[in-house]
Amino acid sequence: MSGANFMNKLLVGVTVEWKALGTVIKTVTAPAKLKSESYRTKGRLPIVDQGIEFIAGFTDEDVTPVEAGEYVIFGDHSEHIKYVDFPFIQGADGLKILRPISANAKYIYHAFLNFYTKELNYKRHWSTAQQTLIPIPCPGNPQKSLEIQAEIVRILDAFTELTAELTTELTTRKKQYSYYRDQLLGFEVGGVEWKTLGEIVSTITTGKLNANAMTEGGAYPFFTCDANPFRIDTFAFDTEAIIVSGNGSHVGHINYYKGKFNAYQRTYVLADCAQEITMGFLLAHLKAYLRPYIIQHSKKGSVPYITMPILHNFKVPVPSLDRQLEITSILDKFDALTTSLTEGLPREIELRQKQYEYYREMLLTFPKPDGVEA
Repeated sequence: MSGANFMNKLLVGVTVEWKALGTVIKTVTAPAKLKSESYRTKGRLPIVDQGIEFIAGFTDEDVTPVEAGEYVIFGDHSEHIKYVDFPFIQGADGLKILRPISANAKYIYHAFLNFYTKELNYKRHWSTAQQTLIPIPCPGNPQKSLEIQAEIVRILDAFTELTAELTTELTTRKKQYSYYRDQLLGFEVGGVEWKTLGEIVSTITTGKLNANAMTEGGAYPFFTCDANPFRIDTFAFDTEAIIVSGNGSHVGHINYYKGKFNAYQRTYVLADCAQEITMGFLLAHLKAYLRPYIIQHSKKGSVPYITMPILHNFKVPVPSLDRQLEITSILDKFDALTTSLTEGLPREIELRQKQYEYYREMLLTFPKPDGVEA
């Protein structure tokens, strides 16, 4: 049975009321917050922030967590939406913790994902997000309403659970990749020559455009401080380069591109490597070790950010060119298993995600009253 037919049968004789998200939830204030420099890879309590990662880190500090419950998490700057049902520590600022007043929390999460339209720029988005219309079935009969919401959640969770299983497998492979990467790149000081990034990269500059340039559908990639590029119709660079996010929740995220592109003014563009180092080897080393270095040394404001001297002083091992090529060849093979967009687990996860989104839209296609856009 299709999603539309299923909903028609499920909703026979009931009404649907569309309510603004802000009217069906209440915001929760976290009893404590931790800045990014306090994040650890292991610990007693998980940390949830507005970054793209579901769990940003862990801590053993003596801080009070948000109590166990069901919450919808919204990144006020990043626009990422998460569902959390365990105690956690809020990381940094810009997080909206939402607790549904009477609706099914997981239902609100799925509906918020389905109907919220991202603004895709750097500002606070909650004032717009809380106006997102959420369909509440059978509002005059709370028990029936929750039964319908629970059935929709049950179906959609079946798709997300499959995606979660595949993601777990992918995470295991990434850990294997990280282990072999560290074995290959783990040069000891004294065992090989080390140089600073400023010594081996002759061009380190910042991007040219501000956040107002963010668009979609242009001819050239536009790299920002988000994880993925936008598209724009102008370019400022025509080269082989590494682009480093300079601030925000994705500070230290790395993109590589060869060709014509543009970049946000709070990113750093690295080009023109010295002859003694290959771009591929440098890219591998930066992906492995630059972000932890940046988190340790970054300037702290409302969001962490890096400076040109921090980049210039980052140290890179410089083995022989033959050894560099050998290492990057091995890492490329491992990387293909985990990050390919056209084959393997990532492709399967992408297909399952699209399947989930298709059925989410079908199951939440309730009729809207006159005057409300469909």
